[in-house]
Amino acid sequence: MLSAFGRAFRTPDLRRKLLFTLGIITIFRLGAFIPSPGVSYQNVQQCLQTGETSGGIYQLVNLFSGGALLQVSVFALGIMPYITASIIVQLLRVVIPRFQQLYEEGAAGQSKLTQYTRYLTIALGLLNATTLVSLARSGQLLPNCQLPIIPDDSIVTTILIIITLTAGTGLIMWMGELVTEKGVGNGMSLLIFTSIVSSFPGSLGAIWTSQGPGTFFMVLVIGLLTVAAVVFVEQSQRRIPVQYAKRMIGRRTVGGTSTYIPIKVNMAGVVPVIFASSMLYLPGLISQFNQPQPGEPIAPWVEWINNNLVRGDQPIYMVLYFAMIVFFTYFYVAITFNPEEVSDNMKKYGGFIPGIRAGKPTADYLQYVLSRITLPGAIYLAFVALIPLVALVLINANQNFPFGGTSILIMVGVGLETVKQIDAQLQQRHYEGLLR
Repeated sequence: MLSAFGRAFRTPDLRRKLLFTLGIITIFRLGAFIPSPGVSYQNVQQCLQTGETSGGIYQLVNLFSGGALLQVSVFALGIMPYITASIIVQLLRVVIPRFQQLYEEGAAGQSKLTQYTRYLTIALGLLNATTLVSLARSGQLLPNCQLPIIPDDSIVTTILIIITLTAGTGLIMWMGELVTEKGVGNGMSLLIFTSIVSSFPGSLGAIWTSQGPGTFFMVLVIGLLTVAAVVFVEQSQRRIPVQYAKRMIGRRTVGGTSTYIPIKVNMAGVVPVIFASSMLYLPGLISQFNQPQPGEPIAPWVEWINNNLVRGDQPIYMVLYFAMIVFFTYFYVAITFNPEEVSDNMKKYGGFIPGIRAGKPTADYLQYVLSRITLPGAIYLAFVALIPLVALVLINANQNFPFGGTSILIMVGVGLETVKQIDAQLQQRHYEGLLR
């Protein structure tokens, strides 16, 4: 492994790509600690040391921003607006025929969709920045803190912070695309990976300090087992054999080859977990806007939400979380993988599944396989996502439990993909590649 990395750095063009990627990552992490104009850095740091912060979707966004959200830094919004915009544009392909036509046009149409994603990212960044500044001014971002995060709440300062946060979102999006184009590739995912990994030392240190060495080593063992299980499932796939008939094109004979369609056990990735977390945050958000006036009794439905759907250690929350992840896994896979489109493409190029007729029988067979392989994938996603919540109950760890949920899924997935890309570039020059 070390010799393989040595060969990578001895290759001039690959060394440039690796150093360029490391430089972008360094700038990205520095921006997470530069406070926005008008934000009191000292007050924010004192507030973060007082104890627990907001839960729900704030923790998810803070995780993706590498802790920059709760510090209201210039990169506070992180990569989350781009992720949301990408998911929305992908879902709109089902609703808007024009988007599906652009997707089918190839590189030119997909570049147009990318442009729409960029515009939507800036719009969502502006909306999220306005919400974040409003929460920071009202004290709901760090509810346990009595110090003002934004001492000067004038309209000029507020507009300046919103513009800065939105510009930070655009800069992150640009840096991610630079890594994809000039670095090792997979730029947006690498920035998310960097944000998540940066929180590991602090989370492990907090467990060592608050729970002791015994719990710390138990967490490490659970983490290793979880990583091994995630790697095993992420690499698992059902290979459907495909045979292409021989055809004569001019004087050449093409086709006659055998290949396969890889259907992964977890085709949805981490998107269902994000969807489920966002949906479960909505009841708590609604209850915040329906708090009683001083002296008035709290409404029964608001009290029920506060007792069951706000904290992750409640049984009802866990059951709903599990069920939503399973549902959104099926929903997202149904949108991203179209058996009829795959069947038509196979038929167009003379491909067929042995024993299955081309056309609708092939589409039905693919749908049959997909529906059954998605179930273990959905259950696997739900169990991995529940690890931090179970740890919260069993060992009194906070919801930022490092080895579980969204963080471990993204880390393993991005790590595997990055190693494959570096290995592919090494194999162009060395037969052994990154891994023997």
